[in-house]
Amino acid sequence: MTDLPEPMLRDRFGRLGRDLRVSVTDRCNLRCTYCMPAEGLDWLPKPEMLTDEELLRLVRVMVGLGVTNVRLTGGEPILRRSLVDVVRGIAALTPRPRIAMTSNGIGLHRLAAPLAEAGLDRVNVSLDTVDPQRFRELTRRDRFEDVEAGLKAAVDAGLTPVKVNAVAMRGVNDDGVADLLQWCLDRGYALRFIEQMPLDAQHAWDRAAMVSQAEILDRLGERFRLTPVQERGSAPAELFLVDGGPETVGVIASVSAPFCAACDRVRLTADGQLRNCLFSRSEVDLRGPMREGASDDELVALVVGEMWAKKAGHGIDGPGFVQPDRPMSAIGG
Repeated sequence: MTDLPEPMLRDRFGRLGRDLRVSVTDRCNLRCTYCMPAEGLDWLPKPEMLTDEELLRLVRVMVGLGVTNVRLTGGEPILRRSLVDVVRGIAALTPRPRIAMTSNGIGLHRLAAPLAEAGLDRVNVSLDTVDPQRFRELTRRDRFEDVEAGLKAAVDAGLTPVKVNAVAMRGVNDDGVADLLQWCLDRGYALRFIEQMPLDAQHAWDRAAMVSQAEILDRLGERFRLTPVQERGSAPAELFLVDGGPETVGVIASVSAPFCAACDRVRLTADGQLRNCLFSRSEVDLRGPMREGASDDELVALVVGEMWAKKAGHGIDGPGFVQPDRPMSAIGG
């Protein structure tokens, strides 16, 4: 029997978990075609959601195990009414982790300043097109102007660098990737493209329909001169200087060029399940034991054991790959 490692987020392959993704809600106010059906999903009942106190306790335990970065995700995190209080509670931890958030930008115009005051360090906003009509078709909502306002408010609040996350989809928006980059350059946003992954609620992902990193770079190269940035570390995005820099564009090639060997992420869902990989088919329940009176040491044992079970890679290209039951909106990005 293999002994478990010392209490820290180390897996069998020597990777350390430093980056905690915390889903604060599974709810979302958009219905993006590649993420969920038009009618939405069955949201988690409120009693199954972590309370603020429970969420902050688990984050504190994880920080004690070496987590240095906490990213708040969803669903759409702004839909959690206590979000500002959650951020303030995380910022009060010792040692204080860096705090980021991934959002669709709707409502950010109201909360950017309060979140920054509470301790949020920066924000990523998901935006796949800058064509208002195409945005409406993709998200099934007419909210492009709200996203624009949210991005501007994030800059004004000092949540910089403000990053934009975009998914390029064949025959949908892949003809506009260069326009999106120019739009971001003009406004000082750092653009990161993400390959579409098999995490949709409909389980309709098709590798052949995915726009790969190579294709994205070819499209961008028709208008811009791209130069690779050599240093990457554990960052998921491969960066390229645009026309000599200093501005960059990134591509997160989770499918065509996976970076699993350097992965430092671990995920906590809104209902208190810990996942050692975005594509994991299993997860460990922390909410149940916590509500039954588990001590911090007992929670640490559960966390460390789950991290120790992390596989070498996500296995998307393997013959036995099966998409996780939970969609991205329920796991947290």
